[in-house]
Amino acid sequence: MKKLLSNAAMFCIIALAFAPFTHAQISNPKIYIAPQNGFESYLAGAFTKKNVPAQMVQTEEAADYILSPAPVQQKPESAGGKIARCLFAYCAGIEGSQTASVTLIDTKTKAVVWAYNVKKGGSSNFQSSAEACAKHLKNWLQHTGK
Repeated sequence: MKKLLSNAAMFCIIALAFAPFTHAQISNPKIYIAPQNGFESYLAGAFTKKNVPAQMVQTEEAADYILSPAPVQQKPESAGGKIARCLFAYCAGIEGSQTASVTLIDTKTKAVVWAYNVKKGGSSNFQSSAEACAKHLKNWLQHTGK
């Protein structure tokens, strides 16, 4: 019993001694935002605005994760659609819509560890879409301990 207790105590001491180092490695992950027709600039700004607990880096080699945005899909409303909506639906949705998707990839395993898709009203609402992505990434990072 005494030997078992001493082994358990030694394990706890070792685990506590290395805990700060392992936590420090994943508490502020380095994320590279892959280029996507300028949407990466909106994402970088949104990371700052939403205080995402991650460090943005300029190269894939320096990153722990790669945030890969898919091409943003814009769907402007046609002139006929605008007229019909205003006549029957009080002009709701006449500005069109936009869909943005992002995927977070672990650089070591190449596994997709997180993904998010957002659809916003307004066919040119890039900032709002990027901020929604940043907000949800922040929540994921805080809840997974990454």
